[in-house]
Amino acid sequence: MTERQQAVIGVVTASDRASAGVYEDISGPAIAAYFEKVLTTPFRIERRLIPDGFESVRDTLIDLADNIGCDLVVTTGGTGPSPRDLTPEATLAAAPRELPGFGELMRKVSLAQTPTAILSRQLAAHRGKCLVINLPGKPAAIELCLDAVMPAVPYCLDLIGAAYIETDPARVAAFRPKGK
Repeated sequence: MTERQQAVIGVVTASDRASAGVYEDISGPAIAAYFEKVLTTPFRIERRLIPDGFESVRDTLIDLADNIGCDLVVTTGGTGPSPRDLTPEATLAAAPRELPGFGELMRKVSLAQTPTAILSRQLAAHRGKCLVINLPGKPAAIELCLDAVMPAVPYCLDLIGAAYIETDPARVAAFRPKGK
């Protein structure tokens, strides 16, 4: 059996205030902790704390996909309707193949918790072999959204040629079609 490549997961927090040191980034660490709980295959995290905005997010995603070789990049922040919330636009500029079902499902599960979830513009797309998922900024919402989409993430990574990942089925049961 051949040894599988270790997955590289980018975690990007887009926040003007956290990147300026006004407050501590708790969302990025929450994402990293989530993967520590859920994944059973080896992986490493590449963290970035950047200001909000189109160029900062786009350029960071391109760097993580093309230069660092991330298989999966998960962003937090910048998905609301305010003028500086440009993470979805920047994501699509860096990763033009959108996977609309991710955003639809994340909004659906979030709406069961809060009526303002309808304001969220999170999405998923991929750049070559790198899947990018935009998440909301609050740790509880991050876990809720990741729990919703994570069953599809390992198979999506398989389909785009990224590293193989496996989840702890007691925590999140990944779905792969039979014979895959």
